[in-house]
Amino acid sequence: MHPAQLFRRRLTNPASLATAATAGAAALAISVAGSTAPAAAAPRAAGSAGIHQAHETTAAEQSAPRKIAARAAELANAKTGKQLWGRRQYTARPIASITKVMTALVVVNANHLDRRIKITEADVRYAQDHNATSAGLQAGDVLTARQLLFAMMLPSGADAAMALADSFGPGSGAFVKKMNATARDLKLVKTHFTNFDGLLSTDVSTPRNLLLLGEAVMGKSVIRDVVKTQRYVLRAAPHHHRYLWLNTNLLLGKYPGVIGIKTGWTDAAGECLLFEATHNKRTLIGVVLHSAPTKSGATFTDATKMLNWGFGLSQPVTVPRPPAGVPME
Repeated sequence: MHPAQLFRRRLTNPASLATAATAGAAALAISVAGSTAPAAAAPRAAGSAGIHQAHETTAAEQSAPRKIAARAAELANAKTGKQLWGRRQYTARPIASITKVMTALVVVNANHLDRRIKITEADVRYAQDHNATSAGLQAGDVLTARQLLFAMMLPSGADAAMALADSFGPGSGAFVKKMNATARDLKLVKTHFTNFDGLLSTDVSTPRNLLLLGEAVMGKSVIRDVVKTQRYVLRAAPHHHRYLWLNTNLLLGKYPGVIGIKTGWTDAAGECLLFEATHNKRTLIGVVLHSAPTKSGATFTDATKMLNWGFGLSQPVTVPRPPAGVPME
C-alpha cells in the first residue's frame, strides 16, 4: 500500500479512534474530547518497522505533552498515520493562512507551474487593503506560477495568493470551488473554504483534516521543496524586479529536522501552525490551532513541545519570536 494511502487509512479508520483504557496501554488511539499517550510509531525507513532508538522512551513511559497552549491540536506519525496525541481534533475552527496549503495544492495539481502570471494593481491593493502579509509584489511584474508559490508560502503573501487564484480559477470564485472540490476528494469532511488565503473566519478545518491535507501536499515534491526553504532570492530580470522572501515558519533551521509546513494568524483563528519534522528516520506531522490570540510565537513553542514528546527527546530548544506588529496572514 502506498504510504499516503496507509496514512489516510490509519487516520480515518474508525477502529483507530477508540480511547485507550490507560495512559500506558499499547496501541493507544486518540479520544474525541481529550488526549492520550502515543503508541510506539514505526520508523519512516522501509524494512525497519518496530525498531526504536535507544534514547527514545516507550509509549508506556510517556504521558501527554505538557503545557500545550493550543485550543485544538494533533500529532501523528506521518508515514503510518498512527495518531499519537490530540485535543479537540474533530472540531472545525478557522485556520488562517494554513488555507494557502490548499491553494498551493490546487495550483500544483493543475500542472502548469511554468505559466507566466502578470501581477496587477488589484493583487497589490488586496494585501494592503486587508492588512495582510505580502510578498511585496509590484504591479506589472511577470512571474511564473512556481515563483509565486514561493511568494505565497514563504512570506505568506496574500498578493501572490490572489494572483494565483485569479489565474488558475480563472477568477477567485472559481478557484475557491476547486479548493472545496479538492477537499471533498481528500475526504476532508469538516473543511470548507470561502477564500483563497484564510483571512476570512469562514475558512475552516479540523486538526484531523489538516493532517490529511498536510500529508497530501508533502507528497508533492514541488510543495515539499517550497515549504522547507528558509530564504528565497529571485534575481531581477527583464520582466520582474528582485525579490527576497523569508519563511514565516521560524522553526526551520532552529528545530532539527523541521521540513515545513505553514504558519497562520488572524484575530478569529489565533496563531496557527501546520508542521512536519524528521528524526532518526521517523517523521511526525502535527498542527496547533489558536496557540495564542496574537502572533507571539506560541505555536513554535507548542510544536517544539509536541515534537520533543513525540520523538522522545528532552533537550531544550530556543524558539524564535516573530517581530511585533506584523499583519494578519
